[in-house]
Amino acid sequence: MQPLKIYNTLTRQKDLFEPLAPPYVGMYVCGPTVYNNAHLGNVRTFMTFDLLFRYLKHIGYKVRYVRNITDVGHLVGDGDEGEDKIGRMAKLEQLEPMEIVQRYTNDFHRVMEDFNILPPSIEPTATGHLIEQIEAVQDLIGKGLAYEANGSVYFDINAYNEAGNNYGKLSGRILEDLLNETRELDGQSEKRNPLDFAIWKNASPEHLMQWNSPWGRGFPGWHLECTCMSAKYLGNQFDIHGGGMDLKFPHHECEIAQGKGLTGQDPVRYWMHTNMLTVNGQKMSKSLGNSFLPAQLFSGDHELLDQAYSPMTVRFFMLQSQYRSTLDFSNDALKAAQKGFKRLANGLRIVKSLEYSAAEGVPLDEKKIEDIEKSLEGFYGGMNDDLNTSVAIAHLFNLLKYINMLYMDQLKSAALGEVIFIRLKEKFVVFFEDVLGLQEETAEGTSVLAGMLNLYREYKAAQRYDKVDEVRSYFKNQGLVVRDMKHRIDWAYEE
Repeated sequence: MQPLKIYNTLTRQKDLFEPLAPPYVGMYVCGPTVYNNAHLGNVRTFMTFDLLFRYLKHIGYKVRYVRNITDVGHLVGDGDEGEDKIGRMAKLEQLEPMEIVQRYTNDFHRVMEDFNILPPSIEPTATGHLIEQIEAVQDLIGKGLAYEANGSVYFDINAYNEAGNNYGKLSGRILEDLLNETRELDGQSEKRNPLDFAIWKNASPEHLMQWNSPWGRGFPGWHLECTCMSAKYLGNQFDIHGGGMDLKFPHHECEIAQGKGLTGQDPVRYWMHTNMLTVNGQKMSKSLGNSFLPAQLFSGDHELLDQAYSPMTVRFFMLQSQYRSTLDFSNDALKAAQKGFKRLANGLRIVKSLEYSAAEGVPLDEKKIEDIEKSLEGFYGGMNDDLNTSVAIAHLFNLLKYINMLYMDQLKSAALGEVIFIRLKEKFVVFFEDVLGLQEETAEGTSVLAGMLNLYREYKAAQRYDKVDEVRSYFKNQGLVVRDMKHRIDWAYEE
């Protein structure tokens, strides 16, 4: 089996994954700023790192996954000036900022649960780490890499670069070009360099979220929060840092500068970034009216949606594309994903019920055995190639073909041999549930459905075809069908 390779934004190539202290892996992902409902861009990012978390554990690593909650310091416009996003929403709603934080943290957790995204190992908050941030600011000032101006403290990019560093190496931005792009904005005149960024901000009296510091009343810089939380729980250098590609600059670029400034080490080995979402080929945005929340997808309550789509349909749809590719939402694509997911979910139900049956005189089918082994290895090959889920899922469908043949009695389990039969059965379940994080979705419990099937058999035997049709209608209303076959009667998800 080929080793795991990850596309590293820092090196701009797929790098062999070699953790600092195997089998332990440290992974940090920038969590949400909890001032509004979680949107689908958030979901794609956290689903990607959920997949990585699951897969690393599956192949034997012990992972500490840290995903923070930003509850202060993220300003409107992502810069150093303006209102705090949470403070602004608190004023609009006439609530305490921490009520806003709690409301949207709860919403975020609900959405993560809907999509079967595992909770991280640690979920720190920015406000819970103010002491660490104030200490980091003092340390950077002491090292000559930051300076105080009118109660704010800024990271000194010129001093950082003069010390032999390269601000811009992650994003590929050149300092001179950045300076040419930068306009002088109100409040930036106190900076030595327009590109210097705030690590502590002086708070105006009307700013709702502020704390005492050696530089007066203020609040931490957005970029510094992640540096302090990741270092506290993962060390000064750790394996993987992830986020959406919109965070690459300036947020992650600033994290590298702060981390290197504080410790003299590059803080992260592998930087990973997910790509953006589009809708019918256009960038998803509220201003274009083509943005929808997860709840709207589940209900179908949006003018761009033909129908409702279940959480697992959407998860499967997202997993069909490799995380670094643009993902385009359309009704046709979602409907195709719904069909594909239900086919695999039917396979999951079937494979769990299959039992090996030894049979004399049934020769091993070497060609089928070889093809199954090839797809089992192919699934890992796809995942090890920078989480190429589209390749992995294609191999899962090939395995499904043999599961259906066994189910329809077109292939005897003895023709595969007990070892391959068990591997096929166990790996299909593990790939579907544990690695891809998919799960069955039924409105009714399986015992209720089993009872309805028994009624179906009784009505059919008694030739009460009106009742047979009623049972079929019951299943159809649940999005299910009755499979009436020569060798068995069963139910399945309607594909």
